[in-house]
Amino acid sequence: MSKILVIDDERPIRSTLREILEFEKFQVDDAEDGKAGLALIKKNAYDIILCDIKMPKMDGMEVLEESMKLGLETPFIMISGHGNVETAVEAIKKGAYDFIQKPLDLNRTLVTLRNALDKESFVKEIKTLKRKVSKGKFTEIVGQSKSILAIKEMISKVAPTDARVLITGGNGSGKELVARQLHEKSERAKSPFVEVNCAAIPSELIESELFGHEKGAFTSAHKLRQGKFEQANEGTLFLDEIGDMSLSAQAKVLRALQENKISRVGSDKEIKVNVRILAATNKDLQKEIKEGNFREDLFHRLNVIPINVPSLNDRKDDIPILVTHFLSIICSDQGLPVKSIAEDALSLLQEINWTGNIRELRNIVERLIILGDKKITANDVKSYTTIQA
Repeated sequence: MSKILVIDDERPIRSTLREILEFEKFQVDDAEDGKAGLALIKKNAYDIILCDIKMPKMDGMEVLEESMKLGLETPFIMISGHGNVETAVEAIKKGAYDFIQKPLDLNRTLVTLRNALDKESFVKEIKTLKRKVSKGKFTEIVGQSKSILAIKEMISKVAPTDARVLITGGNGSGKELVARQLHEKSERAKSPFVEVNCAAIPSELIESELFGHEKGAFTSAHKLRQGKFEQANEGTLFLDEIGDMSLSAQAKVLRALQENKISRVGSDKEIKVNVRILAATNKDLQKEIKEGNFREDLFHRLNVIPINVPSLNDRKDDIPILVTHFLSIICSDQGLPVKSIAEDALSLLQEINWTGNIRELRNIVERLIILGDKKITANDVKSYTTIQA
């Protein structure tokens, strides 16, 4: 049920609006002047505020201005019996959603209320979607350890070029962040960054995923489909977990790198592509080559610039910085005030054996935020962390 605040110094208008709005299934509070209305605004959350302009003690424009200073995003609908175009324009400029003249037209008032509620709902939905999209997608490489500073320096040198980069490291260590930084600091930054998780795609589908297919190329190919190479044209293609790619797909990727051309599955037509390739793996590709699982010629094509991302256990000095960073972004995602953490709690986190690397640390911080108090203590870490040092 939507909650509406009516601020008006005329009792008959407040009573009439309350009766009508409650009949329309709204929950209604009212105030007889601007000061009383502002006090309710500070105390409660409202979906809509109907506010008269001419009132004693504090007029409607002052209420609107003070509410805007508080960062209030609730739609204001200003009402007045002395309104004119100039007044309406001033109200809108100061942040009001709409302006209605007295005597109030019931139908117009209800339509305006419904429209304002729809807009507020839409804005909330957009914010929620943005949080979902951005959640976990920060691209900053956080840390001041020697190994991380070396990676940052390497990125600054390599990013402006089109050199291929092979990023190695354990699961959850931050290989994708390195790839995204290489893209964002490159001249291709305004073009697409397309990611393919080679381990998550069945071997029989990887070629279609990378190179696309023609309609009718196989049973379920009901229409033409562009592959990731075409989608990433003029931009960057990130081949994550490339060590899990099938040998047949490796051969086609090698050809694409040699000739800058691809062919869709089911077609002999060649398509020119201009793509920078970044690849990542948690496997020892030299070992995979010896075992016949990875092409040596493809390895040398990819391994122009090698970047090894250290495990979290090898950079534990960065844990306090990482935890502070995660506290900020997770609390923001959850819509919570940023929590703090005690020094002894940080010390305990530095003693843990982080087999899951940065990803695992982030999950633990999120757990501590949800289950802990305003300040995360060492007891919280002991209570909510099952990992052994």
